[in-house]
Amino acid sequence: MKKVEVYTQPDCPPCSIVKQMLQHYSVAFTEYNIQEDFKARDRLVYDYNAYSTPTVVVDGVAVVGFDPEKLQELLGIQE
Repeated sequence: MKKVEVYTQPDCPPCSIVKQMLQHYSVAFTEYNIQEDFKARDRLVYDYNAYSTPTVVVDGVAVVGFDPEKLQELLGIQE
């Protein structure tokens, strides 16, 4: 099973959409709210060189923004 992390913040419509997509495909993920979790925000910036949400990390590969095609590719989801 792939390790999936989702970096989000409140009032972020694309964050809600990416979580719905992952739930639709029954992908287990850990969510980090970067406005509440400062360590997660530091990981987002320093480990993944990302400055926006949503950022989805699949086995260490960061997808910044809502990119369903890239997520499907990394997760092995076929339509």
